[in-house]
Formats: sequence, C-alpha cells, structure tokens
Amino acid sequence: MIIGIPRESDPKETRVAATPKSVLQLIKMGYEVIVESGAGEKASFPDGEYAAAGASVVEKTDAWNAELVIKINAPLDDEIDLLKAGSTLISLIAAPRSPELLKKLASKSLTVLAMDSVPRISRAQSLDVVTSMANIGGYRAVIEAAHEFGSLFTGQVTAAGKVPPAKVFVSGAGVAGLAAIGTARALGAIVRATDIRVEAGEQVESMGAEFVHVDSADQQKSSDGYAKEASQDYAAAAARMYAEQAREVDIIITTALIPGRPAPRLITEEMVASMKPGSVIVDMAAANGGNVAGSRPDEIVVTDNGVKIIGYTDLPGRLPTQASQMFATNIVNLMKLVTPAKDGILTLDLDDVVQRGILVVHEGEVTWPPPAVSVSATPPPTAEVAAPIKKEKKKRDPRVTYVVMAICAAALLALFFISPGGLLGHFMVFMLSVVVGFYVIGNVSHSLHTPLMSVTNAISGIIIVGCLAGLQLIDQTTAITTGSNLAILILSVLGIFLASINVFGGFTVTQRMLQMFRKG
Repeated sequence: MIIGIPRESDPKETRVAATPKSVLQLIKMGYEVIVESGAGEKASFPDGEYAAAGASVVEKTDAWNAELVIKINAPLDDEIDLLKAGSTLISLIAAPRSPELLKKLASKSLTVLAMDSVPRISRAQSLDVVTSMANIGGYRAVIEAAHEFGSLFTGQVTAAGKVPPAKVFVSGAGVAGLAAIGTARALGAIVRATDIRVEAGEQVESMGAEFVHVDSADQQKSSDGYAKEASQDYAAAAARMYAEQAREVDIIITTALIPGRPAPRLITEEMVASMKPGSVIVDMAAANGGNVAGSRPDEIVVTDNGVKIIGYTDLPGRLPTQASQMFATNIVNLMKLVTPAKDGILTLDLDDVVQRGILVVHEGEVTWPPPAVSVSATPPPTAEVAAPIKKEKKKRDPRVTYVVMAICAAALLALFFISPGGLLGHFMVFMLSVVVGFYVIGNVSHSLHTPLMSVTNAISGIIIVGCLAGLQLIDQTTAITTGSNLAILILSVLGIFLASINVFGGFTVTQRMLQMFRKG
C-alpha cells in the first residue's frame, strides 16, 4: 500500500505528518511512502532527507492520490476532491464540531481515522496526538509569556537590587497545564494552579506548585480523563478564586477545554482590569472561544491597563521540528497497530476499542460517535471497612498530674541542696542540651532518622570516654562499696553500657543499610 504525505495547505502550519525517521519505520512495515515536495521544509526536513530515507518526492496530486493519505489538519473541500475514492485518510478531524466534513468525506466512500479521537486509555497513550501536542503547547505558552513579560521569572539578589520571582497561575491541570507548570517552575517562578478535577491536586503538588482549591463541594472525579462542565455553585466559587488570583499574580495561563463544547469563560474583563500593568495572560483555548474575555485568536491584545492577552492557536507549530517528530511517532504507533502482519496492508479491527474509537468514517459510512469506552481516571471506590471499636480510656484527673509534678520538683530541689556545688551547673548544661537536641532532631526528616542514629556513634564514644575518666576518680584507699565510690562506679558502668548499645547498634544498622545498595 502506498502512503502519501502531502504538504499542509494552511500557510501558518509548520508541521508535517512524517519525518525521515518515521518514513524508515513505515517502509520497514512494508509500505511505500511518497512525500510531496516541500512538505517538511518548515519543520527543517528537506526533500533530500526524505529521499535518503527511502521515500519518493512527488508532486501534490500524486501525494493526494495515494491509497493512504496522512496529514496534520483536516482536508479542505478542494483537497477532498483530490482524494481517490475508497482510499483512507488519517489526520486531525475535530469530529464533534465537524458533522458536515464527515458527510463530505463519507460521500467519497473514504475510510477516515481521526487522530484527535484517540480514547483516553493506557493502551492508546503511544498514539494520542492530542496529548503530544498539548504537552508542547503548554511548554510554548510559558515561553511566549516569558517573551512578553517585562521582568525575570526567577528571583535574583544582585548589587543593583533585589528582583522578586514572577508569580504564575495556571488554570487547568491537564497535559498542557502540567507542562506549563513544569516549565514555569524550571524558569524559577512561583507557580499556582487549579483544576475542577479533584485528582489533579496531587499531580500539581508533585511538580512543586501550589494547588489552589475552590471552596465548593462540587469537585469532579473524572471518568474519562477530561474535565466536564462545572455546576453553578462551583462556577461562582471559582470566579471568586480567579478574581483573587488575578490581583496577585503576574502571569495567567488558561488551558480549560470541554470536549465538543465552546471553551468556558474563566477570566472576566473585571479580572483583567484588576491585574498589574505589564501582566501577561496566555489563552490556550482562544481557538474554541477563549477562556479570557477580550482574547482574539492568533493575536496579542493589549488592554487599557497594560495587560497583554496572547491568543495564539498555533503553539505546537511554533516548535515545528519537535511537534512533527512527536506527531510522526504517534502515526507510526498507529500504523503498527493496524498493520499486525507488517505486510504493508492496513487491516482494521473494529472490535478493538482503540481502532473503533478513532474510526469516524468507514467505507463511506459515518461511524461517529463510537461506543462509549469505560475508563476511570481515579481509583475505583473501595468498600468501607468498619473501624474497630476502641475502648475509651479513662481520663486521668489533672490534679494527680499536678501532685506528681510537685513531688518531682521537691525531690529535685532536695537533690540540689545535698549535692556538690558543681552539679547544678552540669545539670543546666544537660537540660539545655536536651532542649537543643529535641528541636534539632525534631526538624530532621523521618527518612533520615536511621542514618542520623549511626552518626550519633561519635557522641556515644565521647560518653564512654567520660565514663572511663570517671572510673579513675574512685578513691583507691577506701573500699569500693563506700558511698562516693559506689555512686561513681554505678553511674560510669551504666553510662558505658548504654552508650555501647548505641555504638554497636548504630554500626549494625549502618551495615544493614549498606547491604541494601549492594548487588547480589
């Protein structure tokens, strides 16, 4: 079967559906590949590289007349006329918003696979173009914001003064939002993010950003990986949160989209007006109506108060080489799925939920929408286990505690009166050491307690040396059982015993830890 790679007709489109590397992989699967001259020029893939990979460089009509045509964007009317009846088309289609396009494609008895309709299941991740492009788009959104922002992202302290870090707020923690969070964090900004999906909070915090909760009980649990339309109660609470964030942050990046519907309006004109002059907003949903009031597709709008609203719709295409490579890899993974015999023949299995999910037209028949796929993006609910009934402990009378404390204090005072003069000073040093040690060790992470214990071998060694020195104070001229000699002996032996436990125990624990990192 011949695969045709045409040049994209949109003058703003810089991507190409196949790279020289992907051409090699397609040829190994038994396909013959033809590429329209100049198809990869904007993505830095000249015709010579395609020819060297084994493809034939042809004219436009030849590429469109192939048995299988693979491209980026949905075909225009004049391009549909170039398709051969009964052939197969693979591209982005936007099927939920393009019923008329599906009818036109079906009228030519085509089979159409929509790369933007891949089901959100683990097995289909390797061919999910939407995820690949959203990842690049989120990265590029931060780069565009940094380009328009008049200050640094990272904070600095220099001889010329102190520069505070930029504050970035990301709305939507999907693939694009997480990519934006990671990029902004890498540039040194303080990042906050929010999402209607309750499970997104952990993902945001795992990337070092602060998750901003919406004070509403209507948080969603996603069943398919996508966000759904918010309730009125949630929308009202979210609006208050967005208004507060708009007054504080320097950069806002919105990524909120609802499949098959216009983008929800999140940032109002009043919120934009409350932002500081020089602030930047990147509306990644500008192509679908926009999340931000005043944004216009493919334009930068500057408001009266000096806020720049970026509405670029071609963010992935602004990194054409990388975007083309990722798109081409998704295509290769799809072709591996539909070419099980590696014989160069496309074989569709309609019982496969992945293939059925992306099949929008089959041999002239519109097959959109596909049957629902049961997917859960959150762990399944577990049966609640009844907690064991605990016996209530009797509360101790606080008067008993006070009496015990008074007795201990009286005993301590009595000890001071009958003890040598130097004991009080040593006791104060001991008490201060306990307090300092408590606060120092209390601030050590729990994961470091075991190695910390082995480090205290040094302290235990000092204790042993002190106890040995104490044994030398025993008066040899009197019996060892006399008062002072007996006290020194008991305390020294007890100190050596306890410190030795810590020393030998510390070395044992350290040895076991080292064994964990040894092979074999």
